[in-house]
Amino acid sequence: MEDSSSVNKRTHKLVLSNRRTCNLTGVIDVLSFDVGEVVLETDMGMLMIKGNELHVTRLTLDKGEIDVEGRMDSFTYSEQTTVRAKGESVLARLFK
Repeated sequence: MEDSSSVNKRTHKLVLSNRRTCNLTGVIDVLSFDVGEVVLETDMGMLMIKGNELHVTRLTLDKGEIDVEGRMDSFTYSEQTTVRAKGESVLARLFK
């Protein structure tokens, strides 16, 4: 019998090309995005992408994939603990 946590995990991959195009896999949820920052929940923890003129060009959450274009300045991962593990919904996080 397989562990249910290993079944839900996908491979997390980040491919950055010329600081202008970023392709990510292993994305669970998009928490927020605007032209200066994209915040994602991934299989490897929370990921914050900062830059200028950022645009989400493709989003396929059922496959866990996202493409971001713009000038990427930084990628910051936080702890492995995700909000979903705590059982909170997106609305609960927004209204804290």
